[in-house]
Parts: sequence; structure tokens; C-alpha cells
Amino acid sequence: MKETLTRSFSGLLYIVILIGCLWFKQSIAVLFFIFGLISMNEFLKLIQLKSKIPYFIFILLYGSIAYFKHFNIKHVAVEAFIKIFTILTVFVLLFLIRDLFSKKTIPLFSSKRYLLTTFYITSGFSFLFLIAHYFENYNPNILLGAFILIWVNDTFAYLVGKTFGKQKLFEKVSPKKTVEGFLGGLFFACIGSFFISSCTSTLTSTHWLILSIIVSVTGTLGDLIESKFKRQAQVKDSGTIMPGHGGLLDRLDSIIFAAPFIYLFLRFLHYVP
Repeated sequence: MKETLTRSFSGLLYIVILIGCLWFKQSIAVLFFIFGLISMNEFLKLIQLKSKIPYFIFILLYGSIAYFKHFNIKHVAVEAFIKIFTILTVFVLLFLIRDLFSKKTIPLFSSKRYLLTTFYITSGFSFLFLIAHYFENYNPNILLGAFILIWVNDTFAYLVGKTFGKQKLFEKVSPKKTVEGFLGGLFFACIGSFFISSCTSTLTSTHWLILSIIVSVTGTLGDLIESKFKRQAQVKDSGTIMPGHGGLLDRLDSIIFAAPFIYLFLRFLHYVP
């Protein structure tokens, strides 16, 4: 009972802080900066990389993007950099997905560890900030909707999987995840997208539906990939900062992996309405 209360309180506190900060671009910039540094620290321990360089790369890249977007500075070079950054990030994440399915363990040679800290952790938080600046003025509705879709997907994947789950989704990495749970989470995320679309005019109902599928699929992959890193490191959680939940990366693994794909979809909508 005490453990359940602790878990509920820390989870509620996390949600309250996140949603409270979402409505102010200064506060969300600071929050993602803090969350990013904490998650980076947890991830470095998982991949056993003792270096300060990933922190400097995070501060440089995230800080630059936050600065240009916060002050709405438009420049050809900035836009070109973000496009290149998006392409590189998606390619690295696709290779990470390949490693999830094709490798017994994810290769962690020296250069790859730096690629992962840059295009997995740093990119994830950078794109979360970019999603909130998809419109010329700061608008947190899409980002909030993405978080809600992640929470709906995770909640119903757990409930459906626990009740009806029989076929394992990826037993070697996450024994408790089932195909039935995944499909249940996806289904209810799609249902949730229609409720979200009725509460905001930022995207059409069709676009929210597509976004719910992207979030569910990539979010699940992000969760599985982080689980594989934890299994390789032989730890249950990435950290202990959230009592009852583990580390901050355990709570954000789905959304930071999904963020670049969400942003890529939004860029696609910009050119193909």
C-alpha cells in the first residue's frame, strides 16, 4: 500500500510539474534542460561512458536550438541546421531500431556511445522543444497532446496486456510486454486522438490519428530500446530519482524516442497540407 502511494505521488508530481511548465516557453525550456541533464547522467551510467563531453554537446545543441526558437530568430543557416539535425537523428534512431531486432546486444563501441548520447538523448529533448515551436508562436498543444497519447498508450497497453495478453511482444528484452497489450495501447491512443482533436484546432482529426499511430509505435520502440540498454547494464531501472518509478529516463524513454519522428511528421505537414 505504501509503495503504491509513493509511486502515485511521484508520478502525479511529475505530471503536474510537466503540464504546469508547458504553458510558458521559458519554464519548459528550463525544465527540458534539467530533465535532459538528468537523463543524460542516467544514460551514461547505462552505457558505462565516463566522459563530460556528452554534457557539453547537450548544452551546446539544446542551448542553441532553444535560444534561436525562444527569440524566434529566423535564418537560413538555422533552418538548414535543423533539417540536417533531423535527418541525422532519424538515421541514427533507425539503426538503433535495427540493433534492437537484429543484435543480441546493442554494440557500444566508443564512437557509437557518443553518437547515441548526441542523437538519442540530446536530440530527443531538442525535438521536444522544437515541437512546441512548430507554429511561429509558442504553442504547447501538440506537445501536450503527444504526452497524453504516450500516457494513454502506456496505460492501456498495461491494462489490456495484463488482462488479455498471451503472445509475448519481445520476450528477451521486456518479458511483460505482449502483442495484445501493444495493440490495445495503439487502439486506445487512436481513440484518444479524436478527443484531443476536438479540444484543439492545431491539427485536423486525421492528422491527430496519424500522430497517435506514430507516437504509439515509436514510443513502444523507445521503451523496448531503453529496456535493452538496462538489460545489458544488468539493472532494473535507469535511476532512483522517481520513487516507485525508477529513473527519469524510465518515464521519458518513449517520448524522447518518438519526438524526432513527431517533428518529422509535422515538417511533412508543413509542405504537404
